Amino acid sequence: MKIVLDAMGGDFGPEPNVEAAIQAAKDFNIEIALVGKQELIRPLLAKANTAGLMLPVVHASEVVEMDEHPSAAVRAKKDNSMSVGMRLIKDGAADAFVTMGNTGAGMAAALFTLGRIKGVNRPAISAAIPHLKGHTFMIDIGANTEVKPENLVQFALMGSIYVERVLRVRNPKVALLSNGEEDSKGTETVQAANALLHKAPLNFIGNVQGYDILKGTADVVVADGFTGNIAIKLMEGMMPLMEDLLKKAFYSSAKMKLAGALAKDDLKSVIKSSLNYEAIGGAPLLGVDGVVIIGHGRSKAPAIYSAIQRAKEAVENGVVDAIEKGLEALPSA
Repeated sequence: MKIVLDAMGGDFGPEPNVEAAIQAAKDFNIEIALVGKQELIRPLLAKANTAGLMLPVVHASEVVEMDEHPSAAVRAKKDNSMSVGMRLIKDGAADAFVTMGNTGAGMAAALFTLGRIKGVNRPAISAAIPHLKGHTFMIDIGANTEVKPENLVQFALMGSIYVERVLRVRNPKVALLSNGEEDSKGTETVQAANALLHKAPLNFIGNVQGYDILKGTADVVVADGFTGNIAIKLMEGMMPLMEDLLKKAFYSSAKMKLAGALAKDDLKSVIKSSLNYEAIGGAPLLGVDGVVIIGHGRSKAPAIYSAIQRAKEAVENGVVDAIEKGLEALPSA
């Protein structure tokens, strides 16, 4: 197996990418091609013990920065690390691509280079959201702001296949995000998708509401990209709010200051173990004709390592082929 890692992706440059690639190549006994500016990558490899490891460097002279317009940058910078890496997949020279770079650019490069799986109308971006019992896999979280009912059905299928094959959840429960649990709730699009999903060969449990995402009511929650993006950004904003509220509470009196001092380390440990995004590493861009994993820009080596592992598992478990075959069994609108 050969996995391509965008060595230039993320907020911290090549260092954590190279570190993660070395460890993953050692642990998984696979080839990991590091794509990016070779003058930055090779010195980092030279410093490490890479004897016997398969870590080729593929030079790419350009980088899509985090603040650039995704599709415009991908078109203008033909030799960017994402496009160069995707071309290796397209040419059959590699099996999967991993990046911590600009999410929109990753999607644009995948669409321009790999195209869509046969039968997929629109690819979707996903995320594994932690809760106390595990993770809720949410799809779409930003790629498609306006959708048709059949798009939501395809998202449900793709999410279900990924969760079952890669995250190892047997017969995952699939739900639609709506403003009520009843089948009659939601927009016309959500209602129509609900009717189609009841006929689909999936473990569809109906509609769920926003709070169900964090309760683990469903293993896969399906939404249009507009709604999904707002939901996930709201959840991201909750963490600093909770931290501020706890600080305020613990500084409210001498008694609470003592309690805070005693509980501080335990609270940090519980929060870190429960909300550890590093264990997931990255989320798949589902629907493109190849395995593409996109991680968070702030990822360091442990998260990048996990993203490489997710890519490896997606390849081993034939996620792309399973999606193509699964589409044939879906009901038509």
